[in-house]
Amino acid sequence: MDAIVTRMIILFVLVIVGYCLSKKKMMDTEFDRKLSELVINVTCPSLILSSVMGDTLPDKGLILPLLVVGFATYVILIGAAFLLPHVLPVRPSERGIYSFMLAFGNVGFIGYPIVASIFGASAVFYASILNFPSTLLIFVFGTLFISGGEGKMRFDWRTLYCPAMIASYASILIVVTGWVPPRVVSTPFLLLGNVTVPAALLIIGSSIAQVPIRRMFGNGSIYLMSALRLMLVPLLILYLSRLCGVDKTIADINVVLAAMPVASYGTLFCIKYQRGEVVMAEGTFITTLLSVLSIPLLTMFL
Repeated sequence: MDAIVTRMIILFVLVIVGYCLSKKKMMDTEFDRKLSELVINVTCPSLILSSVMGDTLPDKGLILPLLVVGFATYVILIGAAFLLPHVLPVRPSERGIYSFMLAFGNVGFIGYPIVASIFGASAVFYASILNFPSTLLIFVFGTLFISGGEGKMRFDWRTLYCPAMIASYASILIVVTGWVPPRVVSTPFLLLGNVTVPAALLIIGSSIAQVPIRRMFGNGSIYLMSALRLMLVPLLILYLSRLCGVDKTIADINVVLAAMPVASYGTLFCIKYQRGEVVMAEGTFITTLLSVLSIPLLTMFL
């Protein structure tokens, strides 16, 4: 528990650093945009690949069960995202923002290192397979939630060969074939992957800096959403996993991923559609702050 709490505090300190850098004009919207592209397209895929480039390969027999559990989980998350905002005390115009925050967690930026801290480095591979549906669906339902229906709900086939998906395909291939890459190949991916966490957290901190201080700590609706996002929905997923007899390792990793703070993609989508930036920043900040306590507490149930 001490190690997990310490890890979460360290991550949140980096968010504060990003906030301070933005206030000092060392980070701005344009810089955040370019750094986000670097994280999404280069460092996060490298993190996925480096997870299967160690001396011990993950169990390839778990790939299919991981995919099944991952898709089943997102059926629950997206279903909850459609229903719950209608019972929360939020304005109709903001329901889509809350739907996004409930459906999609910060798996790519924060989830992978947290899983590595709790379950070991090889578990990042399992997490990347469980996150397959998120990578696919965030560009369908995520943009639909944020745009408020302005854009057509359609699947973009380019998502199937975005860098994160290509890295996931390659990681599966490495595990299936049992290939152990030489250090001259694995070390660059490891070094690039290590950039993911600090860069992503700096971006979150910088985006939070755009929120007025008086609104930094949100409102009652934000805290209700946070309770659902961080504890209640993950506990429901844990209960259903136990009920369905899901492998304990898969179930535990999946529940931790489901309990991540709000996905950083939400900020990028809000900037694109010029809607709900303040509410999204509030939700990202509050859930990231509260996750310092919620994730260690949740692991007590596992």
